[in-house]
Amino acid sequence: MRLMKLANWIGVAALAGALIGCSSSPTTSGAPAATGSPAASAAKLRIGVSIPAADHGWTAGVKWWSDEAAKMYPNAEFTIMTAKDPAEQTSQIESMLTKGVDGMVILATESAAMTPVAKKVKEAGVFIVNVDRGFTETGLADIFVEGDNKAFGRKAAEYFNEKMPSGGKILVLEGISSTVNTDRVNAFKSSLNPNIVVAGQQPGEWNRETAYKVTQTMLVANKDITGIWASDDDMALGVIKALEEANMTNVWILGGGGMKDVVKRVMDKDAQFPATITYSPSMIATGIHLCVSTMEGGMKDKRMEFMPRHLLIDVQTVTPENAADFYFPDSIY
Repeated sequence: MRLMKLANWIGVAALAGALIGCSSSPTTSGAPAATGSPAASAAKLRIGVSIPAADHGWTAGVKWWSDEAAKMYPNAEFTIMTAKDPAEQTSQIESMLTKGVDGMVILATESAAMTPVAKKVKEAGVFIVNVDRGFTETGLADIFVEGDNKAFGRKAAEYFNEKMPSGGKILVLEGISSTVNTDRVNAFKSSLNPNIVVAGQQPGEWNRETAYKVTQTMLVANKDITGIWASDDDMALGVIKALEEANMTNVWILGGGGMKDVVKRVMDKDAQFPATITYSPSMIATGIHLCVSTMEGGMKDKRMEFMPRHLLIDVQTVTPENAADFYFPDSIY
């Protein structure tokens, strides 16, 4: 998986380069840099990277890719911080502002809750690259990088339609309140065959244990379901535990993210994991690259004439036929 993600990221990085000719304990390298003008071009850029804590596999991948991307820019000084909730993330971002940063790469813990502090960052004149979970106010991010979450939901629904042409009952697990979750769920439900009934729908918060508990609860009144849209591979592993305890091994699950454990089950033709949808955490590295490459040399304004304002990364449906292309056992995720 690492090799594939690296290749995908390098491809985006190369495109951006052609167009133009930031843990609770911070990770830093180098000396402080001056800001603003071409006269400061020899000094190191100061880049803040604010991301959620690694409370599940996908966000662990985000942290890993942040560290890997930072290593590629020895002439920039990075402060990488992870937060367990919006309050901690807000405090960390405000601390970065106080200490001084030139640019900031932000993957929000929650979209709405992080919008006010993003506005402060914008008003302070700091360059913002927003990754994955968008802010709820437009115009705050200079560049927005995200996976195609509408396609994620639509492709999941299309798979359900194919597997259940005569209809039936399913359960749906949502993630954390964010633009990512909203886009996925709305696209899924609008693309679903009307003969497929959503018999239960609860937030699993992209967390394995939470997904396990809410699935347990929904299964009590829904013994006649055919499938479950977990919408996330971490949640899918919580769902399978609940199904096994309920002795409902005839129910299949569709997750998402491309976790190696789930891809392996798909590759092995596990009947309960017939497919998944990709959504690589390496997109944070793409955001870091766009932030540094736009700002370095004091030519941000000129380079922004050529940079994408919104970069949408495609997603893929993983099935037994192509799963080997997405399975790398040494991957962090």
